[in-house]
Amino acid sequence: MTLTMPLRELSDLPGPRGLPLLGNALQIDLPHFHQQLERWAAEFGPFYRLQLVGRQILVAADHEVVATMLRDRPDGFRRTSRLEEIGIEMGLKPGVFGANGEAWRRQRRMVMAGFDPSHVRSYFPSLLKVTQRLAGRWRKAASAGQSIDLQADLMRFTVDAIAGLAFGADVNTLESDEDVIQRHLDRIFPALQRRVFAPLPWWRLVRLPADRALEKSLAEVNAAVDGFVAQARARLQASPELRERPANLLEAMILAADQEGGQIHDNEVAGNVMTMLLAGEDTTANTLAWMIYLLSRNPGALARATEEVRRLSPDPDTLTMDQLASLDYLEACAHETMRLKPVAPIIPQQAVSDTALGGVQVKAGMVVIGLLRHDGVSERHVPHPTVFEPERWLGEEGGPRRLAASARRTSMPFGAGPRMCPGRYLALLEIKMAMAMLLGCFDIAGVDTPDGLEARERLSFTMTPVGLKLRLRERD
Repeated sequence: MTLTMPLRELSDLPGPRGLPLLGNALQIDLPHFHQQLERWAAEFGPFYRLQLVGRQILVAADHEVVATMLRDRPDGFRRTSRLEEIGIEMGLKPGVFGANGEAWRRQRRMVMAGFDPSHVRSYFPSLLKVTQRLAGRWRKAASAGQSIDLQADLMRFTVDAIAGLAFGADVNTLESDEDVIQRHLDRIFPALQRRVFAPLPWWRLVRLPADRALEKSLAEVNAAVDGFVAQARARLQASPELRERPANLLEAMILAADQEGGQIHDNEVAGNVMTMLLAGEDTTANTLAWMIYLLSRNPGALARATEEVRRLSPDPDTLTMDQLASLDYLEACAHETMRLKPVAPIIPQQAVSDTALGGVQVKAGMVVIGLLRHDGVSERHVPHPTVFEPERWLGEEGGPRRLAASARRTSMPFGAGPRMCPGRYLALLEIKMAMAMLLGCFDIAGVDTPDGLEARERLSFTMTPVGLKLRLRERD
Protein backbone atom coordinates (compact mmCIF):
# COMPACT_ATOMS: atom_id res chain seq x y z
CA MET A 1 0.00 0.00 0.00
CA THR A 2 1.44 3.39 -1.03
CA LEU A 3 0.68 6.40 1.12
CA THR A 4 0.48 9.77 -0.59
CA MET A 5 1.53 12.70 1.55
CA PRO A 6 -0.88 15.65 1.37
CA LEU A 7 0.41 18.73 -0.40
CA ARG A 8 1.45 21.65 1.74
CA GLU A 9 -0.15 25.03 1.15
CA LEU A 10 2.01 28.11 0.77
CA SER A 11 0.63 29.36 4.09
CA ASP A 12 2.05 26.24 5.78
CA LEU A 13 5.62 27.19 4.90
CA PRO A 14 7.99 29.22 7.06
CA GLY A 15 9.44 32.50 5.90
CA PRO A 16 10.80 35.83 7.10
CA ARG A 17 8.36 37.82 9.23
CA GLY A 18 6.87 40.80 7.39
CA LEU A 19 4.59 43.78 7.98
CA PRO A 20 0.82 43.93 7.47
CA LEU A 21 -0.07 44.67 3.82
CA LEU A 22 3.54 45.35 2.79
CA GLY A 23 4.79 41.91 3.78
CA ASN A 24 8.55 41.63 3.22
CA ALA A 25 8.73 44.46 0.66
CA LEU A 26 10.64 46.89 2.91
CA GLN A 27 13.17 44.19 3.87
CA ILE A 28 14.34 43.62 0.31
CA ASP A 29 17.89 44.81 -0.36
CA LEU A 30 17.67 44.72 -4.15
CA PRO A 31 21.42 44.87 -4.97
CA HIS A 32 21.91 41.86 -2.67
CA PHE A 33 18.52 40.19 -3.08
CA HIS A 34 20.04 36.90 -4.28
CA GLN A 35 22.20 36.69 -1.14
CA GLN A 36 19.20 37.46 1.05
CA LEU A 37 17.25 34.67 -0.56
CA GLU A 38 20.17 32.26 -0.09
CA ARG A 39 20.51 33.21 3.60
CA TRP A 40 16.79 32.73 4.15
CA ALA A 41 17.04 29.30 2.48
CA ALA A 42 19.74 28.39 5.01
CA GLU A 43 17.41 29.56 7.80
CA PHE A 44 14.01 28.31 6.65
CA GLY A 45 14.88 25.40 4.38
CA PRO A 46 14.64 24.74 0.63
CA PHE A 47 11.00 25.91 0.41
CA TYR A 48 9.73 29.07 2.05
CA ARG A 49 7.36 31.92 1.34
CA LEU A 50 7.63 35.66 0.77
CA GLN A 51 4.92 38.30 0.57
CA LEU A 52 5.47 41.47 -1.44
CA VAL A 53 2.54 43.89 -1.16
CA GLY A 54 -0.13 41.24 -1.59
CA ARG A 55 1.89 39.00 -3.91
CA GLN A 56 2.47 35.55 -2.43
CA ILE A 57 5.77 34.07 -3.63
CA LEU A 58 7.25 30.60 -3.23
CA VAL A 59 11.04 30.39 -3.05
CA ALA A 60 12.55 27.06 -4.11
CA ALA A 61 16.22 26.27 -3.45
CA ASP A 62 16.19 22.54 -4.27
CA HIS A 63 18.01 22.08 -7.60
CA GLU A 64 15.90 19.11 -8.69
CA VAL A 65 12.69 21.05 -8.12
CA VAL A 66 14.11 24.13 -9.88
CA ALA A 67 15.12 21.96 -12.85
CA THR A 68 11.63 20.41 -12.93
CA MET A 69 10.09 23.89 -13.06
CA LEU A 70 12.43 25.05 -15.82
CA ARG A 71 11.78 21.96 -17.93
CA ASP A 72 8.03 22.52 -17.56
CA ARG A 73 8.22 25.69 -19.62
CA PRO A 74 6.46 27.11 -21.53
CA ASP A 75 3.34 25.01 -20.83
CA GLY A 76 3.56 24.71 -17.03
CA PHE A 77 5.53 27.86 -16.18
CA ARG A 78 6.20 31.14 -17.96
CA ARG A 79 8.02 34.42 -17.50
CA THR A 80 6.13 36.46 -14.96
CA SER A 81 3.31 38.65 -16.18
CA ARG A 82 4.83 41.50 -14.16
CA LEU A 83 8.08 41.27 -16.13
CA GLU A 84 6.09 41.31 -19.38
CA GLU A 85 3.93 44.22 -18.22
CA ILE A 86 6.88 46.34 -17.02
CA GLY A 87 8.89 45.58 -20.16
CA ILE A 88 6.08 46.69 -22.45
CA GLU A 89 5.44 49.78 -20.33
CA MET A 90 9.12 50.74 -20.54
CA GLY A 91 9.03 50.43 -24.32
CA LEU A 92 10.97 47.19 -24.74
CA LYS A 93 9.96 45.45 -27.95
CA PRO A 94 8.77 41.82 -27.68
CA GLY A 95 11.61 39.29 -27.85
CA VAL A 96 12.12 35.62 -27.09
CA PHE A 97 13.34 36.40 -23.55
CA GLY A 98 10.01 37.82 -22.42
CA ALA A 99 7.63 36.12 -24.88
CA ASN A 100 5.26 33.35 -23.81
CA GLY A 101 3.05 30.73 -25.41
CA GLU A 102 2.80 30.51 -29.18
CA ALA A 103 4.63 33.82 -29.66
CA TRP A 104 7.62 32.30 -27.86
CA ARG A 105 7.52 29.16 -30.03
CA ARG A 106 7.57 31.20 -33.27
CA GLN A 107 10.37 33.44 -32.09
CA ARG A 108 12.38 30.57 -30.65
CA ARG A 109 12.53 28.87 -34.06
CA MET A 110 13.73 32.11 -35.60
CA VAL A 111 16.37 32.77 -32.93
CA MET A 112 17.69 29.21 -32.93
CA ALA A 113 18.17 29.45 -36.71
CA GLY A 114 20.41 32.44 -36.14
CA PHE A 115 22.44 30.67 -33.42
CA ASP A 116 22.98 27.51 -35.45
CA PRO A 117 26.63 26.47 -34.81
CA SER A 118 27.37 26.45 -38.55
CA HIS A 119 26.33 30.10 -38.73
CA VAL A 120 28.36 30.98 -35.64
CA ARG A 121 31.47 29.41 -37.22
CA SER A 122 31.10 31.70 -40.21
CA TYR A 123 31.10 34.75 -37.88
CA PHE A 124 34.41 33.70 -36.29
CA PRO A 125 36.64 36.17 -38.23
CA SER A 126 34.51 39.07 -36.99
CA LEU A 127 34.86 37.89 -33.39
CA LEU A 128 38.62 37.47 -33.82
CA LYS A 129 38.90 41.08 -35.04
CA VAL A 130 37.09 42.38 -31.95
CA THR A 131 39.29 40.23 -29.70
CA GLN A 132 42.42 41.66 -31.32
CA ARG A 133 41.13 45.17 -30.62
CA LEU A 134 40.71 44.27 -26.95
CA ALA A 135 44.30 42.98 -26.95
CA GLY A 136 45.49 46.26 -28.43
CA ARG A 137 43.63 48.27 -25.82
CA TRP A 138 45.15 46.19 -23.00
CA ARG A 139 48.66 46.41 -24.48
CA LYS A 140 48.45 50.19 -24.22
CA ALA A 141 47.33 49.97 -20.60
CA ALA A 142 50.06 47.43 -19.73
CA SER A 143 52.77 49.55 -21.39
CA ALA A 144 51.62 52.62 -19.48
CA GLY A 145 51.36 50.73 -16.18
CA GLN A 146 47.67 51.63 -15.94
CA SER A 147 45.01 49.63 -14.15
CA ILE A 148 42.12 48.50 -16.35
CA ASP A 149 38.47 49.01 -15.42
CA LEU A 150 37.77 45.33 -16.04
CA GLN A 151 34.01 45.29 -16.42
CA ALA A 152 33.87 48.47 -18.49
CA ASP A 153 36.37 47.05 -21.00
CA LEU A 154 34.65 43.67 -21.09
CA MET A 155 31.32 45.39 -21.71
CA ARG A 156 32.92 47.17 -24.67
CA PHE A 157 34.23 43.83 -25.92
CA THR A 158 30.83 42.12 -25.70
CA VAL A 159 28.93 45.07 -27.22
CA ASP A 160 31.36 45.18 -30.15
CA ALA A 161 31.24 41.40 -30.54
CA ILE A 162 27.43 41.23 -30.49
CA ALA A 163 27.07 44.22 -32.81
CA GLY A 164 29.46 42.65 -35.31
CA LEU A 165 28.31 39.06 -35.03
CA ALA A 166 24.63 39.70 -34.71
CA PHE A 167 24.05 42.77 -36.85
CA GLY A 168 27.08 43.26 -39.06
CA ALA A 169 27.67 46.64 -37.40
CA ASP A 170 31.25 47.72 -36.63
CA VAL A 171 30.60 50.02 -33.65
CA ASN A 172 34.20 49.70 -32.34
CA THR A 173 33.86 51.12 -28.83
CA LEU A 174 37.17 49.45 -27.95
CA GLU A 175 39.29 51.73 -30.15
CA SER A 176 37.14 54.84 -30.37
CA ASP A 177 36.33 55.18 -26.64
CA GLU A 178 32.80 55.99 -27.83
CA ASP A 179 30.50 54.12 -25.48
CA VAL A 180 27.08 55.58 -26.36
CA ILE A 181 25.38 52.22 -26.99
CA GLN A 182 26.93 50.67 -23.90
CA ARG A 183 25.93 53.61 -21.71
CA HIS A 184 22.31 53.39 -22.87
CA LEU A 185 22.18 49.60 -22.49
CA ASP A 186 23.58 49.79 -18.96
CA ARG A 187 20.50 51.73 -17.81
CA ILE A 188 17.89 49.24 -19.03
CA PHE A 189 18.42 46.03 -17.05
CA PRO A 190 18.85 47.76 -13.65
CA ALA A 191 15.69 49.81 -14.26
CA LEU A 192 13.76 46.69 -15.25
CA GLN A 193 14.81 44.94 -12.04
CA ARG A 194 13.94 47.92 -9.83
CA ARG A 195 10.48 48.25 -11.33
CA VAL A 196 9.67 44.53 -11.25
CA PHE A 197 10.36 44.34 -7.51
CA ALA A 198 9.13 47.83 -6.58
CA PRO A 199 6.40 47.80 -3.88
CA LEU A 200 4.69 50.76 -5.59
CA PRO A 201 4.87 51.99 -9.22
CA TRP A 202 6.32 55.41 -8.39
CA TRP A 203 7.26 56.07 -12.03
CA ARG A 204 3.56 56.25 -12.93
CA LEU A 205 3.07 59.07 -10.44
CA VAL A 206 6.28 61.09 -10.79
CA ARG A 207 9.10 60.98 -13.33
CA LEU A 208 12.49 61.27 -11.67
CA PRO A 209 15.64 62.33 -13.57
CA ALA A 210 16.64 58.65 -13.77
CA ASP A 211 13.28 57.84 -15.42
CA ARG A 212 13.79 60.57 -18.01
CA ALA A 213 17.32 59.29 -18.71
CA LEU A 214 15.89 55.78 -19.10
CA GLU A 215 13.30 56.99 -21.62
CA LYS A 216 16.03 58.69 -23.64
CA SER A 217 18.21 55.57 -23.56
CA LEU A 218 15.36 53.32 -24.68
CA ALA A 219 14.53 55.68 -27.55
CA GLU A 220 18.18 55.75 -28.66
CA VAL A 221 18.61 51.97 -28.49
CA ASN A 222 15.27 51.28 -30.21
CA ALA A 223 16.24 53.66 -33.02
CA ALA A 224 19.62 51.91 -33.40
CA VAL A 225 17.94 48.49 -33.43
CA ASP A 226 15.40 49.58 -36.07
CA GLY A 227 18.34 50.80 -38.15
CA PHE A 228 20.10 47.43 -37.84
CA VAL A 229 16.96 45.62 -39.05
CA ALA A 230 16.42 48.02 -41.98
CA GLN A 231 20.07 47.76 -43.06
CA ALA A 232 19.95 43.96 -42.91
CA ARG A 233 16.82 43.84 -45.07
CA ALA A 234 18.47 46.18 -47.59
CA ARG A 235 21.54 43.93 -47.75
CA LEU A 236 19.39 40.83 -48.30
CA GLN A 237 17.51 42.56 -51.10
CA ALA A 238 20.67 43.85 -52.78
CA SER A 239 22.63 40.57 -52.48
CA PRO A 240 20.44 37.49 -53.08
CA GLU A 241 23.41 35.19 -52.35
CA LEU A 242 23.10 36.16 -48.68
CA ARG A 243 19.89 34.14 -48.54
CA GLU A 244 22.03 31.02 -48.86
CA ARG A 245 24.90 32.21 -46.64
CA PRO A 246 23.72 34.99 -44.28
CA ALA A 247 26.60 37.10 -43.00
CA ASN A 248 25.30 37.59 -39.46
CA LEU A 249 22.71 36.46 -36.91
CA LEU A 250 20.24 39.19 -37.82
CA GLU A 251 20.18 38.23 -41.49
CA ALA A 252 19.69 34.57 -40.50
CA MET A 253 16.82 35.57 -38.18
CA ILE A 254 15.11 37.66 -40.87
CA LEU A 255 15.30 34.76 -43.31
CA ALA A 256 13.90 32.39 -40.69
CA ALA A 257 11.15 34.90 -39.86
CA ASP A 258 10.18 35.15 -43.53
CA GLN A 259 9.84 31.37 -43.61
CA GLU A 260 7.20 31.62 -40.89
CA GLY A 261 4.81 32.97 -43.52
CA GLY A 262 4.42 36.48 -42.18
CA GLN A 263 3.65 35.37 -38.61
CA ILE A 264 6.76 37.16 -37.32
CA HIS A 265 6.96 40.89 -37.91
CA ASP A 266 9.98 43.18 -37.90
CA ASN A 267 8.86 44.45 -34.48
CA GLU A 268 9.54 40.97 -33.08
CA VAL A 269 12.80 40.70 -35.02
CA ALA A 270 13.84 44.03 -33.48
CA GLY A 271 12.81 42.77 -30.04
CA ASN A 272 15.21 39.87 -30.38
CA VAL A 273 17.97 42.20 -31.56
CA MET A 274 17.43 44.15 -28.33
CA THR A 275 17.46 40.89 -26.35
CA MET A 276 20.81 39.90 -27.86
CA LEU A 277 22.30 43.32 -27.10
CA LEU A 278 21.12 43.32 -23.48
CA ALA A 279 21.68 39.66 -22.61
CA GLY A 280 24.82 39.26 -24.71
CA GLU A 281 26.49 42.29 -23.16
CA ASP A 282 25.78 41.73 -19.46
CA THR A 283 25.98 37.98 -19.03
CA THR A 284 29.15 37.26 -21.00
CA ALA A 285 31.05 40.32 -19.73
CA ASN A 286 30.24 39.56 -16.09
CA THR A 287 31.13 35.87 -16.46
CA LEU A 288 34.49 36.89 -17.95
CA ALA A 289 35.10 39.36 -15.12
CA TRP A 290 34.34 36.72 -12.49
CA MET A 291 36.52 34.17 -14.30
CA ILE A 292 39.54 36.49 -14.44
CA TYR A 293 39.05 37.36 -10.77
CA LEU A 294 38.79 33.71 -9.66
CA LEU A 295 41.84 32.66 -11.69
CA SER A 296 43.84 35.50 -10.15
CA ARG A 297 42.93 34.14 -6.71
CA ASN A 298 43.86 30.55 -7.63
CA PRO A 299 47.47 30.49 -8.92
CA GLY A 300 47.51 26.75 -9.62
CA ALA A 301 44.47 26.92 -11.88
CA LEU A 302 45.80 30.08 -13.54
CA ALA A 303 49.14 28.40 -14.28
CA ARG A 304 47.47 25.32 -15.76
CA ALA A 305 45.08 27.37 -17.91
CA THR A 306 47.96 29.58 -19.12
CA GLU A 307 50.12 26.57 -20.00
CA GLU A 308 47.27 25.00 -21.96
CA VAL A 309 46.59 28.18 -23.93
CA ARG A 310 50.24 28.84 -24.78
CA ARG A 311 50.82 25.22 -25.81
CA LEU A 312 47.70 24.67 -27.93
CA SER A 313 47.16 28.16 -29.36
CA PRO A 314 50.62 29.77 -29.33
CA ASP A 315 49.74 32.77 -31.53
CA PRO A 316 46.71 34.67 -30.16
CA ASP A 317 46.44 36.66 -33.41
CA THR A 318 45.76 33.52 -35.44
CA LEU A 319 43.36 31.67 -33.15
CA THR A 320 41.18 29.10 -34.88
CA MET A 321 37.92 27.39 -33.96
CA ASP A 322 39.75 24.06 -33.68
CA GLN A 323 42.32 25.53 -31.30
CA LEU A 324 39.59 26.96 -29.08
CA ALA A 325 37.75 23.63 -29.09
CA SER A 326 40.91 21.93 -27.78
CA LEU A 327 41.12 24.17 -24.68
CA ASP A 328 39.40 21.73 -22.32
CA TYR A 329 40.83 23.10 -19.09
CA LEU A 330 39.98 26.68 -20.03
CA GLU A 331 36.39 25.62 -20.67
CA ALA A 332 36.37 23.79 -17.33
CA CYS A 333 37.42 27.09 -15.71
CA ALA A 334 34.43 28.77 -17.36
CA HIS A 335 32.03 26.12 -16.04
CA GLU A 336 33.51 26.32 -12.56
CA THR A 337 33.16 30.12 -12.65
CA MET A 338 29.50 29.81 -13.60
CA ARG A 339 28.92 27.33 -10.76
CA LEU A 340 30.37 29.67 -8.12
CA LYS A 341 29.33 32.99 -9.68
CA PRO A 342 26.28 32.45 -11.92
CA VAL A 343 25.32 35.77 -13.45
CA ALA A 344 21.65 34.77 -13.10
CA PRO A 345 21.53 33.37 -9.53
CA ILE A 346 17.73 33.65 -9.28
CA ILE A 347 15.01 32.94 -11.82
CA PRO A 348 11.38 33.97 -11.17
CA GLN A 349 8.69 32.00 -13.01
CA GLN A 350 4.89 32.06 -12.89
CA ALA A 351 2.64 28.99 -12.83
CA VAL A 352 0.35 28.71 -15.85
CA SER A 353 -2.06 26.35 -14.06
CA ASP A 354 -2.45 24.65 -10.69
CA THR A 355 0.46 22.28 -10.04
CA ALA A 356 2.83 21.10 -7.30
CA LEU A 357 6.55 21.60 -6.68
CA GLY A 358 8.44 19.74 -3.99
CA GLY A 359 5.24 18.72 -2.24
CA VAL A 360 3.92 22.31 -2.19
CA GLN A 361 0.64 23.28 -3.84
CA VAL A 362 1.26 25.96 -6.47
CA LYS A 363 -1.80 27.84 -7.66
CA ALA A 364 -2.16 29.23 -11.17
CA GLY A 365 -0.57 32.68 -11.34
CA MET A 366 1.70 32.11 -8.34
CA VAL A 367 5.29 33.30 -8.74
CA VAL A 368 8.08 30.87 -7.87
CA ILE A 369 11.63 32.17 -7.44
CA GLY A 370 14.18 29.44 -8.15
CA LEU A 371 17.62 29.77 -6.55
CA LEU A 372 20.17 28.54 -9.08
CA ARG A 373 23.31 28.63 -6.91
CA HIS A 374 22.11 27.27 -3.55
CA ASP A 375 22.74 23.56 -4.08
CA GLY A 376 25.73 24.12 -6.36
CA VAL A 377 27.72 25.46 -3.39
CA SER A 378 26.33 23.02 -0.83
CA GLU A 379 28.41 20.25 0.77
CA ARG A 380 25.35 18.00 0.51
CA HIS A 381 25.65 18.00 -3.27
CA VAL A 382 29.18 19.04 -4.35
CA PRO A 383 32.52 18.04 -2.81
CA HIS A 384 34.56 21.05 -1.59
CA PRO A 385 31.78 23.35 -2.82
CA THR A 386 33.43 26.71 -2.15
CA VAL A 387 36.77 25.77 -3.75
CA PHE A 388 37.54 26.87 -7.32
CA GLU A 389 38.34 23.45 -8.76
CA PRO A 390 38.01 23.30 -12.56
CA GLU A 391 39.26 19.69 -12.51
CA ARG A 392 35.81 18.59 -11.33
CA TRP A 393 34.56 19.27 -14.89
CA LEU A 394 37.18 17.08 -16.59
CA GLY A 395 37.62 13.37 -17.19
CA GLU A 396 39.99 11.40 -15.00
CA GLU A 397 42.82 11.84 -17.51
CA GLY A 398 42.16 15.55 -17.78
CA GLY A 399 41.41 15.21 -21.47
CA PRO A 400 37.95 14.86 -23.05
CA ARG A 401 35.42 16.91 -21.12
CA ARG A 402 33.04 14.83 -18.99
CA LEU A 403 31.06 16.95 -16.59
CA ALA A 404 31.12 15.69 -13.02
CA ALA A 405 27.68 14.34 -12.15
CA SER A 406 27.17 16.43 -9.02
CA ALA A 407 28.32 19.67 -10.63
CA ARG A 408 26.31 19.03 -13.79
CA ARG A 409 23.11 18.35 -11.87
CA THR A 410 23.30 21.39 -9.63
CA SER A 411 24.78 24.01 -11.97
CA MET A 412 22.34 25.47 -14.51
CA PRO A 413 23.88 28.79 -15.63
CA PHE A 414 22.03 28.71 -18.97
CA GLY A 415 18.76 27.42 -17.50
CA ALA A 416 17.24 24.08 -18.45
CA GLY A 417 14.57 22.62 -20.67
CA PRO A 418 13.02 24.14 -23.81
CA ARG A 419 13.82 27.71 -22.74
CA MET A 420 17.53 27.08 -22.18
CA CYS A 421 19.56 30.09 -23.34
CA PRO A 422 19.82 29.93 -27.15
CA GLY A 423 23.10 31.88 -27.12
CA ARG A 424 25.06 29.51 -24.86
CA TYR A 425 27.29 28.23 -27.68
CA LEU A 426 28.20 31.77 -28.73
CA ALA A 427 28.72 32.86 -25.11
CA LEU A 428 31.23 30.05 -24.47
CA LEU A 429 32.99 30.89 -27.72
CA GLU A 430 33.37 34.56 -26.70
CA ILE A 431 34.56 33.58 -23.21
CA LYS A 432 37.19 31.14 -24.47
CA MET A 433 38.41 33.54 -27.16
CA ALA A 434 38.82 36.48 -24.78
CA MET A 435 40.55 34.29 -22.19
CA ALA A 436 42.85 32.69 -24.78
CA MET A 437 43.90 36.18 -25.86
CA LEU A 438 44.45 37.34 -22.27
CA LEU A 439 46.49 34.32 -21.18
CA GLY A 440 48.36 34.14 -24.48
CA CYS A 441 49.40 37.81 -24.59
CA PHE A 442 49.73 38.82 -20.94
CA ASP A 443 50.61 37.80 -17.42
CA ILE A 444 48.04 38.80 -14.81
CA ALA A 445 49.82 41.00 -12.26
CA GLY A 446 46.71 41.35 -10.10
CA VAL A 447 42.97 41.94 -9.91
CA ASP A 448 42.17 44.53 -7.26
CA THR A 449 38.91 45.23 -5.44
CA PRO A 450 37.96 48.68 -4.10
CA ASP A 451 38.63 47.72 -0.45
CA GLY A 452 41.29 45.05 -0.91
CA LEU A 453 38.92 42.35 0.33
CA GLU A 454 37.04 39.65 -1.59
CA ALA A 455 35.02 40.90 -4.57
CA ARG A 456 31.51 41.93 -3.62
CA GLU A 457 28.47 40.75 -5.56
CA ARG A 458 25.80 43.16 -6.77
CA LEU A 459 22.57 42.08 -8.43
CA SER A 460 21.50 44.38 -11.21
CA PHE A 461 19.32 41.91 -13.09
CA THR A 462 22.59 40.03 -13.61
CA MET A 463 25.13 39.45 -10.84
CA THR A 464 28.22 41.58 -11.26
CA PRO A 465 31.47 41.98 -9.27
CA VAL A 466 31.94 45.44 -7.86
CA GLY A 467 34.78 47.66 -9.05
CA LEU A 468 37.44 45.22 -10.27
CA LYS A 469 40.71 46.70 -11.56
CA LEU A 470 42.96 44.50 -13.70
CA ARG A 471 46.76 44.92 -13.82
CA LEU A 472 48.64 43.27 -16.67
CA ARG A 473 52.20 42.69 -17.81
CA GLU A 474 52.75 42.10 -21.49
CA ARG A 475 54.19 38.66 -22.17
CA ASP A 476 57.85 38.56 -23.27
